[in-house]
Amino acid sequence: MPAAASAWRVRSTTRVARAGYWRKTDRMTDASRFPSRMFRWAAIYGLIVLTPMYFAPLPPQLGETLLGFIGLALVFQGVFWVIGSDPVRYRALMPLAVTEKLAFGVPALALFAGGYPVAPPVAVFAGIDILLGIGFFFAWRAARIAP
Repeated sequence: MPAAASAWRVRSTTRVARAGYWRKTDRMTDASRFPSRMFRWAAIYGLIVLTPMYFAPLPPQLGETLLGFIGLALVFQGVFWVIGSDPVRYRALMPLAVTEKLAFGVPALALFAGGYPVAPPVAVFAGIDILLGIGFFFAWRAARIAP
């Protein structure tokens, strides 16, 4: 290989590294610390809350629907963990995370407020999900790419 070609490769690789395309741990800025912590803590909280539901007795009807809901919610905890690993890179997934939190929280609290027989602990968890959705929205706003 000619010397000029190998020198070009070194220079182009350096240029790519300087442009910030390679993920490095020192790339975490103060602006991306909040989104990272927000999504990581939400993933841990979700795993702690959802995993025991797999071992609870199933209702007599529609038990498979409950298991499907719990399974999908657990999958999203993994998505939250991945988003927390690099919030700037996975910023496009954050509006979906907000939607996931509001998809349960808003209807459950609306039913509770309307007098539907929703258990008070379910309403509390729905409120926590709405607060997490609001936190995810602020994390999405904070995870902008620095100029």
